[in-house]
Amino acid sequence: MRRAKQQRKQESKQALRAVISAVRETTVYLRSLKQGGNKSIDKEERLSLKWTQLAFALEDLGLHKLAGRCSMKGRYWANPADFDTDFLEQAGMRLSDIETLAQTSLAELE
Repeated sequence: MRRAKQQRKQESKQALRAVISAVRETTVYLRSLKQGGNKSIDKEERLSLKWTQLAFALEDLGLHKLAGRCSMKGRYWANPADFDTDFLEQAGMRLSDIETLAQTSLAELE
């Protein structure tokens, strides 16, 4: 039983660290766009899949709040034109909000 608990803790840590990595990757892409870089459907597809897969992993681990936000990010990157910026901010969907939630959850596991 104890081994299963340790394994779940490790899986949770890995998933939370992956969220932080996804935040950083997404931030770099957005910075590139702001600096005049070209929009990339391929990159947005990869981001959509990454955020969606993170949502599934977090849901399996019982981290429902963060899973919901990652799922929404996955939907966003599948088609950004479908989302209003104000809605995303009100829903706590800013990357900084997601990273803070992941960092807080990670600290609770330590």
